[in-house]
Amino acid sequence: MKQRNARLTILFCRLASFVQAIVINLAPVLFIPLREEFGLTYEQIGRLILINFATQVATDLIFGYIVDRLGPKPFVVAANVLSALGLWVFALTPGLFANPYHGLIAGTVIFSMGSGLLELLVSPIVNSLPSDQKASDMALMHSFYAWGQATVILLTTVLLFIIGREHWRAIALIWTVLPITTAIGFMTLYIPRFVEEQHRHRLRDLVRIPSFLVAVVTIGLAGASELSIAQWTSAFAEKGLGLPKVIGDVGGLVLFAVALGLGRIWFGLRGEKAAQSLGLYRYMIVGAAAAVVAYLVASLSPWPLLSLAGCVLAGLAVSLLWPGMLSVTAARFPLAGASMFAIMSASGDLGGAFAPWFVGIVADRAPFLLNWSGQLFAGGLTAEEAGLRSGLLLATVYPLVMVILLLRLQATARRSAQRIER
Repeated sequence: MKQRNARLTILFCRLASFVQAIVINLAPVLFIPLREEFGLTYEQIGRLILINFATQVATDLIFGYIVDRLGPKPFVVAANVLSALGLWVFALTPGLFANPYHGLIAGTVIFSMGSGLLELLVSPIVNSLPSDQKASDMALMHSFYAWGQATVILLTTVLLFIIGREHWRAIALIWTVLPITTAIGFMTLYIPRFVEEQHRHRLRDLVRIPSFLVAVVTIGLAGASELSIAQWTSAFAEKGLGLPKVIGDVGGLVLFAVALGLGRIWFGLRGEKAAQSLGLYRYMIVGAAAAVVAYLVASLSPWPLLSLAGCVLAGLAVSLLWPGMLSVTAARFPLAGASMFAIMSASGDLGGAFAPWFVGIVADRAPFLLNWSGQLFAGGLTAEEAGLRSGLLLATVYPLVMVILLLRLQATARRSAQRIER
């Protein structure tokens, strides 16, 4: 592959990561307008997140083997088309159903299929291209997800404020321009197969390796750690902290995304030096530990602005967890192909599906939680505030367990490196 074409392919992979940010983060900004217009419960809102990521999991598992056999190009084009189509359905079909929630579900399923394919494809595409800085390319590509998240949240929040919440459908349709453009771009590119069939590691062999199974569980916790707070910061700031929506979205969710992007940009600019001598494991361990602190600050602080700062800190803390796990696992199993990325992506999506849903379930149990939450939180909380704070507090377990598993993976990698040196 010519170097120029490789760099152009990486550029469109970065745009595809931006598209994924659109379809994952647009709905959370609209949670409160949707709740108010259609009378949704927090559990129903959380269920949309569950459906989103559960669909991505199914897509990852179904198409991993097929992509290895047929090649990635037709699927990466289809992924962007499905992303655009899903947003159209999400915006326009609620008015066609007796229960508008069914229209929201239909749109969510379609654009989640697109997002699942993008997640399955863009990382192995970048990893397969000729480069001597694969970890940096991976981190920089994933940073575009963060910049997409920040851009979607900021522009959507501003437009909701300017033209009114009742016009959220038009805003959703505007965002379909980028996936359509990216689909056209991928049509013009040559994208090679990831690993030739005769050289590829079989998935049935990978799942027998203990360190691979630990890595799969760990990236699931990475997804849970990132998405629990990313998907709920907007609603948490407005309904859990009592802040105006504009301040909560811009000062919390946008800055969360900026912190997420800056962490990935920093790692990308440092290049491979940051990944040498097991350094990437150390960065991830520190990040997961910092995420524990951030979750505790966000959920327990009696001062709303400090809680919001905890949400922002969480963005920086989790920035390397997902791309870092993909990088170290791809380096450990270089001939695994799309099937390995499918399992890793599916696990991350499962964490991103069930963890935010669990936050919503806890929030809906607020009247019960209010009986004991006074011992943890500042006095005078409403049931809604207590429920949202409790949901985030219980989510602290995800980065905490991740620290333990990362320490085990680091020890395994160190022993493997010592054997090679001998």
